[in-house]
Amino acid sequence: MWSSRLFWKLFVSYAVLNLAATVTFVVIVSGWQQDQVVSQIKQRLTNAATIVVSDVSELLADRPTKALQTYAQKRGDEVDVRITLVALDGTVLADSSKGSLTEVEQMENHQHRPELVQAKSQGSGTSQRKSPTVGEQMLYVALRADVRGDSAGLVRTALPMTEVLAQVAAIERVIWLVAILVSVAVVVLTYVVSASVARPVGRLTQAAEAIAAGNYEHRVYIKQQDEVRTLAKSFNRMSDRLEAREAQLRSSRQRLAIVLEGMAEGVIALDERERIVLANAAAGRLLDFVPIEAEGRPLLEVVRNHALHEVVAEANASQGARRAEVELGNVGSRTLSVYATLLAGEPSTRFILVLQDVTELRRLESLRHEFVANVSHELKTPLSAIKAYAETLMAGAIYDEQNNKKFLLSIEEQADRLHELILDMLSLARIESQQQAFDIGPVRLVDVVASCLDEHQAAATARQVELVAGDRMPDVQVQADEEGVRQILDNLIDNALKYTPADGKVTVTLREQEGTVVMEVRDTGIGIPEEQLPRVFERFYRVDKARSRELGGTGLGLSIVKHLTQSFGGSVEVESQLGAGTVFVVKLPRV
Repeated sequence: MWSSRLFWKLFVSYAVLNLAATVTFVVIVSGWQQDQVVSQIKQRLTNAATIVVSDVSELLADRPTKALQTYAQKRGDEVDVRITLVALDGTVLADSSKGSLTEVEQMENHQHRPELVQAKSQGSGTSQRKSPTVGEQMLYVALRADVRGDSAGLVRTALPMTEVLAQVAAIERVIWLVAILVSVAVVVLTYVVSASVARPVGRLTQAAEAIAAGNYEHRVYIKQQDEVRTLAKSFNRMSDRLEAREAQLRSSRQRLAIVLEGMAEGVIALDERERIVLANAAAGRLLDFVPIEAEGRPLLEVVRNHALHEVVAEANASQGARRAEVELGNVGSRTLSVYATLLAGEPSTRFILVLQDVTELRRLESLRHEFVANVSHELKTPLSAIKAYAETLMAGAIYDEQNNKKFLLSIEEQADRLHELILDMLSLARIESQQQAFDIGPVRLVDVVASCLDEHQAAATARQVELVAGDRMPDVQVQADEEGVRQILDNLIDNALKYTPADGKVTVTLREQEGTVVMEVRDTGIGIPEEQLPRVFERFYRVDKARSRELGGTGLGLSIVKHLTQSFGGSVEVESQLGAGTVFVVKLPRV
């Protein structure tokens, strides 16, 4: 309770109010009491002066007399006040505070004393000042003595203010004592009342904080019979309902989270200001952000893509749904299909974005279109040649002994090319669809390299190209299919021989590298431009299309190499320098 701000606010407020009331009361009562005491003293002095006036009004003369001094001393002792008799011109005739008439005669003229000036003109006068005669603060009352309608002199009575102040101080002490006792009692009562109010409020505050922290089982029990107990009962009922509602929300959230996290599509919920309310993990992966960290931030701040923002703006403008494809070049050149839906009447969630990565789909569509176009072109070329030669022979060239055999050889050559193309296409299709059965096992690469070099040695000699194996070939084995490895090496060597000019060199080497065997086919041919290196493994892609057809390639050899290598759990890379040669690097897992 000592740490309760409400307790201290109530206690200090009431304590300060009580202190202010007490001080005000003491000041007012003390002032009033002082006025009463001064009024009583004045009345006493007035009464004493009245008596003296009645006794000496006919005895006042223009000079001091021993009779007047004796009377003043006697009467002053009787009434215990200072009595001073003054002539109208201010001459002191007698003074009870003096011991002899000589001392009286030595006193200064009193005609300018305020109380005497007032009494001379008005009949009576009062004054409170320091007396120059006795040297202390005095209270004076003066009366004018009249004899048969004429002013005979002035009578002044006086008392020291120390007596007045002593009486006032005594009364003030009593008032302060009573005020302090009452204040202490009020402070104790204030403490009790403040504690009785702050204690249950503090318990309610602790319970509210516990519920805010997620402890919905916390309850508050108040013994006192008042509105606070009613509030505590209402608070407990609210806690029960919140606990039940939280359980429902938690269950719904878990189901929603399971559904969202299990979706391959990205889902983002936005409010009316396009700030992210919710995003699943798939959306984070697609747009390269952390969903939890992105909540509450604007979509354009999290994903710097204006096209995505425009889809949301169009959905808002059309008051409906909007579908578009967005290019995301900053996260790996992806293409996303975005479906933006406007939720009418939903205050917390205004838009729902559903994101689907269609990059691979678009790539496959592009490859399909390109494949169809390439196949059509590749098939059309030999078929057109065959048809042209056949029509020429049918038109009579078959009887031309000088050219008929040449035409038939051309038909045979184009038919072989067409057959080779179809076989490569079927082989590639089986590899891609994983329908081709491989006999995976240990393959001794040295034997495969030697066999392939022997098979291509005649072609290399005919092209005046040196075909050799590297020095110190390690006798290692790889986990693969022997025919598949042979096909990989055949395609690479054949490709190298075709693009290496006379007096060039093709070298096949083997080496070990971190659990893999690296097989390199290096040539000193024409090389490949750097910008075309990423596409050399695509089907029907040729760096120099005219030269490739002249050399009889199908355009599928390197694509077959890539798929076979991946089927064996390996990889293939290419490095080239234009005009200096090319090297193909095949990595296969070592046994």
